[in-house]
Amino acid sequence: MEFLDPDLEKYIEAHTEPESELLYKINRETHTEVLKPRMLSGHLQGRVLSMLSHMIQPENILEIGTYTGYSALCMAEGLKDNGKLITLDVNEELEERVREYFQSSEYSDKIEMKIGKALEIMPTLNKTWDMVFIDADKSNYLNYYKLCIDQVRKGGYILVDNVLWSGKVLEKNRKKLDKDTESMLEFNEFVHQDDRVQNVLFAIRDGLMILRKK
Repeated sequence: MEFLDPDLEKYIEAHTEPESELLYKINRETHTEVLKPRMLSGHLQGRVLSMLSHMIQPENILEIGTYTGYSALCMAEGLKDNGKLITLDVNEELEERVREYFQSSEYSDKIEMKIGKALEIMPTLNKTWDMVFIDADKSNYLNYYKLCIDQVRKGGYILVDNVLWSGKVLEKNRKKLDKDTESMLEFNEFVHQDDRVQNVLFAIRDGLMILRKK
């Protein structure tokens, strides 16, 4: 579902900071060579992630769901000089491609990629997170949130992608309630009622939830 008029979306992107050469390359190659390119954050959301990271100035970022590395590189732009971004993904097939992208960037020494199940890896990471980005399997969104919330510092942020789920969070936009949509509805309601965080849902791309830990 397109939430904005395509011409308006083009205008917005035309008046947003452009992608770097590397990000443009990842964007192009993801769309021509990788399955499900819609999973890519893309130009506008990528610049939003970069802007938020610059505002937060994180020392430690956790990303759950690497895909082709676009969002990780965007968030790495705002890391402190001694900062670290750890990104987790279960897809071994994309690992070599993504590591090459990271190595060719100026943030290669700040990004660590781990392959495996996030729910198993997260408890082993002895970090306090300034910023977390959740963009993986939708059925586990709430599990990821519950697992990381205590590891996020007071005043830290959790960003969550796809929370509008192509508009299917509204009953009129779906034929039936499938598992992923049900999981997204449960997640959105849970964090909205969670008094540990302040939340705002932005209609950026497929919906971006921003949570600040009180």
